[in-house]
Amino acid sequence: MKQRIFLHTCVIAMLAACSNDQAEDAAAKTVKETPVEAVNAGLQRTPSVDGARVFFITPNDGATVSNPIRIDFGIEGMSVVKAGDMQAHSGHHHLLIDTGLPALDLPIPADANHIHFGDGSTSTEIDLEPGEHTLQLLLGDYLHIPHEPPVASDVIRITVE
Repeated sequence: MKQRIFLHTCVIAMLAACSNDQAEDAAAKTVKETPVEAVNAGLQRTPSVDGARVFFITPNDGATVSNPIRIDFGIEGMSVVKAGDMQAHSGHHHLLIDTGLPALDLPIPADANHIHFGDGSTSTEIDLEPGEHTLQLLLGDYLHIPHEPPVASDVIRITVE
């Protein structure tokens, strides 16, 4: 178990230190150089708490907003901690923009549609292009992997002026 945690901690640290392009290259290289059994064995999902939920405090579903858009995240039944902090019944927020849920048995991607809040943040301000957008929250564990069962908000729709 310690080897699996060490492997994933190293990969996350390496990816955090890179730009998105460098992170993709580093992740591909790590997967090529790491035995498949070791990678797959380490992707065990952390249990969530029955009834735990994440939700948007602001904006409301159907809101018309302007940039910068203030987004406040809510959570019940679990705690928000920084990425890498392996506390029971905890995780950190990920904001999904104009996309569905990612693969639930892998770390949540880090790109323009999957914004990580590994610093433990519970709010943000973002700019989006004018038009309609969807937003969803997904809680990730200390390794950015969704819990079992996943703790995800309802999808909300906003219109940016």
